[in-house]
Amino acid sequence: MQNMKKIKYIIYLPILALAFTGCNSDGPEIEQPEKIYYDQAQRRMAVNNFFGAIESLEAIETRYPFGKYAEQAQVELIYANFMNSNYEASHSAAEKFIRLHPRHPNIDYAYFMKGLSSYTRDNSLMVRMTDTDLSNRDITGAKESFAELTEFLTRFPESQYATYAKQRNIYLRNMIARNELAAADYYMSIDAYVAAIRRAKYVIENIPNSSENYRALSILEKSYKSLGYTDLYDDVVRVLEINYPDKEISTSNDDGWSWNFLRSTKPKTN
Repeated sequence: MQNMKKIKYIIYLPILALAFTGCNSDGPEIEQPEKIYYDQAQRRMAVNNFFGAIESLEAIETRYPFGKYAEQAQVELIYANFMNSNYEASHSAAEKFIRLHPRHPNIDYAYFMKGLSSYTRDNSLMVRMTDTDLSNRDITGAKESFAELTEFLTRFPESQYATYAKQRNIYLRNMIARNELAAADYYMSIDAYVAAIRRAKYVIENIPNSSENYRALSILEKSYKSLGYTDLYDDVVRVLEINYPDKEISTSNDDGWSWNFLRSTKPKTN
């Protein structure tokens, strides 16, 4: 009888150990049904726990790549990463979604967020509080964002996100123009007028309707006068007199929209 008790103890011991391990919160994670992960992600996003939501959505993508919620989880990863200030991950998720699901109902959202996440440094609290002029910094990302949002508007002119994209592109266009003219101002300060002219003409010819057209024309006016280009100087003066009689220039760095709109444009659930 003693031997039988020992045998039973040996058989049940690993089963008991496994049961206790499963109950331990530090043990291996138990795989949940797909919908539980998805509902969990929705609850976490509702309370702004985007880091936790990303974990739940990535669990769906990893464990149920062909499941019912897989595509929706992928598009919501774009949103969750963006709201978690992980803009590179948001951009990558958007590119992946576009590549895998080119005909998805939310494809316009993916293109929109791809462009938006390319340049978001001006969203920081410090920039807003100090009114920092970002045109004096590296704006490679701004140019990429402008190009991607322009592609979005070309592909989806009737999208519900088109209005926001247009607003953002106006802001980016003005920033890019200011960046070119910041360089022109520097060239003028060292009497490099030909280089200053090149920058100012680039703004007028390639960034039309920006807020910086008057400033660009003024740089041309001063540069042509300094170089003794009388005919060109007279032409620019006439353009200024006709189009800018009051010689007013906008110096606002505000992008003109609220970033809170993203909460109301969360990707639709299909």
